[in-house]
Amino acid sequence: MPTQRDNNPFPYSDSNKRYYTYDYFLRQKFGAKCAKLPIDAGFSCPNRDGTKGIGGCIYCSAHGSGDFCGGAEQTVTEQLESAYAMMSKKWQDPLGIAYFQAFTNTYAPIDELREKYEAALRFPNVVGLSIATRADCIADDVCEYFAELAERTFLTVELGLQTAHDSTAQFINRGHTFSDFMLGYEKLRTASDKINIGVHLIDGLPNESADMMIESARVVASIRPDQLKLHLLHVIDGTRLAEIYRDGEFECLTLDEYADIVVRQLELMPPETVIGRVTGDGAPDTLIAPLWSLKKLVVMNTIDKLMYTRNTWQGRLF
Repeated sequence: MPTQRDNNPFPYSDSNKRYYTYDYFLRQKFGAKCAKLPIDAGFSCPNRDGTKGIGGCIYCSAHGSGDFCGGAEQTVTEQLESAYAMMSKKWQDPLGIAYFQAFTNTYAPIDELREKYEAALRFPNVVGLSIATRADCIADDVCEYFAELAERTFLTVELGLQTAHDSTAQFINRGHTFSDFMLGYEKLRTASDKINIGVHLIDGLPNESADMMIESARVVASIRPDQLKLHLLHVIDGTRLAEIYRDGEFECLTLDEYADIVVRQLELMPPETVIGRVTGDGAPDTLIAPLWSLKKLVVMNTIDKLMYTRNTWQGRLF
């Protein structure tokens, strides 16, 4: 009997996945397994210190979404050593993508950024950098440096958009508009066509319907990012979102609702856009809801099964 892999109509896949996985992309590019190595470089965020706002986004943890990074008291090299040792237990001699994950990783003077990025590039087996930041926090000198870096290594700049709807962005205390996001996006695009640009969306934000989440994906598809990350909204203890959730002001998506939304979003994406993730990790000791998200493989398998049963794939409606 033919397998799901045999019947897969999506061209950028060597498995049953009907979307362009980051793992497949990296294996095709580098010819080997690549692992992301998370780093907390000790940066802050303009949405926390009063430059753009205070308190940060209502869902953001005390670690600035870097819950699985090493501590910022460690050097970049020390964090990479720990992360690489852990990844080497799963895969033999993997290559590494140094992932500056926690908080806003362009929110510092250029000399400090350069010191930390270059330290990561010197680490053995690191073949690229992935830098998570805000589109409204990329200074001109940083943009010029990124263009230079992109000539020397595989550089991805990940921009947190979360939603294309300004009303939601205001509610979650994002601190910028969609127009602000597009200014930063175009700035990177103009700087160098070798800079890979990733965009993050969060599904399940308060006051958003499924149609609004689909529309955010449609808008992102129109700008053709190199990479897209789809996150499930996590309610983390100690956040403003946790207070709103406990007050009964919103409900989290169910697994079936989330899978349906993700599949519909993937159908709208350009086939060539790499999908960095279709769900996220919540630290078990601080995650309040939805608890079904802790079973990450179940979430991914549910999405895969739904794409198969609907006979659909990434880009089918692009």
